Amino acid sequence: MQINIQNTLLLSTFLLLLLPGCQPKENKILVAENELDAARLFIRSALDGKFEEARTFMVQDSVNNSYLDIAAQFYQKMPTEEKDNYKGSTIVIHSATAINDSVAIVIYSNSYKNDHDTLRIAKSNTSWLVDLKYLYEHDQP
Repeated sequence: MQINIQNTLLLSTFLLLLLPGCQPKENKILVAENELDAARLFIRSALDGKFEEARTFMVQDSVNNSYLDIAAQFYQKMPTEEKDNYKGSTIVIHSATAINDSVAIVIYSNSYKNDHDTLRIAKSNTSWLVDLKYLYEHDQP
């Protein structure tokens, strides 16, 4: 059986091009660069049911962690169809107001449930983090 060198080279080149796509992707650590980025990353993670990922975009204190744990438990008890609706929804930012250079208030909803919610975003060192307790504890207008 004669091996066609040109076909072998072509096949080898093709396989080499496919190999990088077959390798596992590296886990990128996302960092929010501004208040809207922090809100978007946190909200998207929560809508997708990725609460441990959402936690990385949140101010770490016992109250925030408790609120997120409660939200995660509630999400887990939802019917699959409702979870899918949240996952398929888009984030709608209604307003973003800078209180100062390190604090902003973001009012948002999602396209599945058009309920407006409010997040406080605070700059911590070089990244922006969601202060979830503000959603539950601030005075409603």
